[in-house]
Amino acid sequence: MSREIYYDGRNRPLAQKLRREMTRQERHLWYDFLKSYPLTFRRQKQFGIFIVDFYCAKARLVIELDGSQHYEDTQKQRDRARDHYLEEHGFHVLRISNADVDLHFEEICEWIDREVCKRI
Repeated sequence: MSREIYYDGRNRPLAQKLRREMTRQERHLWYDFLKSYPLTFRRQKQFGIFIVDFYCAKARLVIELDGSQHYEDTQKQRDRARDHYLEEHGFHVLRISNADVDLHFEEICEWIDREVCKRI
């Protein structure tokens, strides 16, 4: 089910800050793969009250990189609610651990490419 998603301008300064202060893994994925990907990806894109790490509009694909805090119970609940919200609006969410970006970068890039191809 796809409903209209609203834009919350109050998140703009935070999104800009997050773009300037990307994690090492976000920089690696962005500069070494997504920035030059044949379809356009955006970083730190706002959807309602949420800001997602990466987003491809054509594939309606969201990529979230998860550091260690995402494995704590409270954050896992927040992530589930966020994923549910995005999926209700027709987006597909890929959650990738920072460790996987560090250890399996090529495989992660291939997985993202396969998901994009499935969705367009």
